[in-house]
Amino acid sequence: MKDKLVVVWTSRDREVAFKMAFMYTLNSKRKGWWDEVTLVVWGPSTELLAADTELQQHIAEIKDSGVEVLACRRCADLYGVTVQLEKLGLEVIYMGEPLTGYLKSGCKVLTV
Repeated sequence: MKDKLVVVWTSRDREVAFKMAFMYTLNSKRKGWWDEVTLVVWGPSTELLAADTELQQHIAEIKDSGVEVLACRRCADLYGVTVQLEKLGLEVIYMGEPLTGYLKSGCKVLTV
């Protein structure tokens, strides 16, 4: 099994996004700390990302580095931001089952 990191970003706090979730996710991929890196946008972070162009620019950089970026469809629907997230190139899916799969498979899951 490959080393896989899944970062679940749930915080509405921009500082948490920039100085933890985005920084660690991007460096993990660029520096090869993990074979596979996935960033999951979940909960209040979905609304924050849809409204913040600076965060959107960083998400584009993260995606360009090869990080898989997913967003929780239920959360996006609740906040009314599904279309905005899809326009950013995020895969917007129901995340309950995939998260359960990550946890059961032994992936490292980090929540912020």
